[in-house]
Amino acid sequence: MPGDPVLVLGAGSWGTALGLVLARRGADVRIWDCDRAHIDSLARDRSNRRHLPGIPFPDTLTPIADLQQAAGVPDVVIAVPCEGIREALRALGSGVAGERRFCIASKGLEPGTRALNHEIVREELGQVPVAALSGPSFAGEVAAELPTALTLASESAAVSSRFAALFHGDTVRIYTSDDVVGVQVGGAVKNVMAIAAGISDGLGFGTNARAALITRGLAEIIRLGVAMGGRRDTFMGLAGVGDLVLTCTDDQSRNRRFGLALARGQEEKEARAAIGQAVEGVRTAEAVCELARRHGVEMPISEQVHAVIRREVTPRAAVQALLARERKAEAGG
Repeated sequence: MPGDPVLVLGAGSWGTALGLVLARRGADVRIWDCDRAHIDSLARDRSNRRHLPGIPFPDTLTPIADLQQAAGVPDVVIAVPCEGIREALRALGSGVAGERRFCIASKGLEPGTRALNHEIVREELGQVPVAALSGPSFAGEVAAELPTALTLASESAAVSSRFAALFHGDTVRIYTSDDVVGVQVGGAVKNVMAIAAGISDGLGFGTNARAALITRGLAEIIRLGVAMGGRRDTFMGLAGVGDLVLTCTDDQSRNRRFGLALARGQEEKEARAAIGQAVEGVRTAEAVCELARRHGVEMPISEQVHAVIRREVTPRAAVQALLARERKAEAGG
């Protein structure tokens, strides 16, 4: 384990935080990003001043702009936004894909195809070993070495064991699972629910409404996740309710802040520009609604979030539409 080389694709806040975890655990980490100027600044400053200011890099974390510097590195962590995964994998190249293991830390669904991230990896590289990492985690707290628990899912016990050994340490606790689909669905759809929670809070609807949105949002996640092949119990754990509660209740969440901005009357582009990083829930909302139709499940909160983003309804009208829905029994609904 000490000195083992690991490549991290994506040097945003999350990729950098994971790179820090791995480097502190003794891995020889190379962190890459398609933004050459950003990589140059990381190398110069020995920190990610843009996203995680004040946290220095260990000597074992090396920013790289050329993926040839990571040739032969067997373990790859993917932390780029979902829409950039294919491009990053093509930059990496498929020549030694069969000799590599991949851990997906990105959360969301691919725009257009609606594919889960492990499906993207295998479409690009074939049947390579894949794991998915998710759970309640803000990059700043992980980077600051505050206690965090995550779920790592893979169909391969050996791959789960390998990445769990890389990440598990004094401040990061890893729980393993074999429900790759469920872990990814939970991590993707919770971002849509966080936008809804931000809208509700931004309109001043209070904590009762937020609690209701979280609870009914979890019901939507379970309905879609089970329909797509995930297991119900997965959504009751860290990658489901844990990540959902975190993202809906704290302003470190970019998706929640985006919902707050919409409630204040900001336009989508203006709100995203102010946040300055990917707001995965924006594109995920459309994908989720399409998947819900495809699988024949009701997702009214997701539909209203998508309608607000598309400016088909106002934030206030969206909440009122949810409240005006027909009465029904909670169990199974």
